[in-house]
Amino acid sequence: MDYQTGFFYFFSAVLLFSALRVVTSHNPVHAVLYLMLAFSQAAAIWLILKAEFLGLTLVLVYLGAVMVLFLFVVMMLDIRVDAVRKGFWRHVPLALLLGGLVVAELVAMLWTGFANIQSKAGIAAGGVAAKSNTHELGLLLYTQYLYPVQAAAVILLVAMVAAIALTLRQRKDSKAINPSLQVHVSARDRLVVLNMPVTRQPAAAQATSSTEGAQA
Repeated sequence: MDYQTGFFYFFSAVLLFSALRVVTSHNPVHAVLYLMLAFSQAAAIWLILKAEFLGLTLVLVYLGAVMVLFLFVVMMLDIRVDAVRKGFWRHVPLALLLGGLVVAELVAMLWTGFANIQSKAGIAAGGVAAKSNTHELGLLLYTQYLYPVQAAAVILLVAMVAAIALTLRQRKDSKAINPSLQVHVSARDRLVVLNMPVTRQPAAAQATSSTEGAQA
């Protein structure tokens, strides 16, 4: 067994362990962290399989953006674990059925899906030197699938503009303060100085003196 096979088995074992901990962890924050670990191991497997573009995309998009957002959302929300896990065992048979179906599909793909890899590799080795996967993927996306890529980009742009518009709407319960108004505030608008006498008798002493004068 060479070192690439050893790394593949190592990353696969860590990936399976982290994926299992995602669904069995009681703490939602720990589940998100295990999911980030699973994505990192999947990216490493992609790199071993010479699909560097997919591996780097997985790291940049999921680990760098999506999972960080998930982590902040989970930490800010008050998730009641007991309410979420209610009725867990009732859905276990369906989950096992779907998991078994996925495993059967993966086994079928591994046994029959890569039967002609050696022949294609031999053809590529005998012909022109093969280019990188990223180069071939870029040519495919921006030649044959140019219009679908542009349509997806427009849809994502519209979604981003809509999200910004919904976030920046004026809220009545917001206590936002305009910094420009704070800078231009003068002291005379916020502070009123009253002229008070230096000495002043208390109210009880004034009442006593007025009563003595009336009796006299």
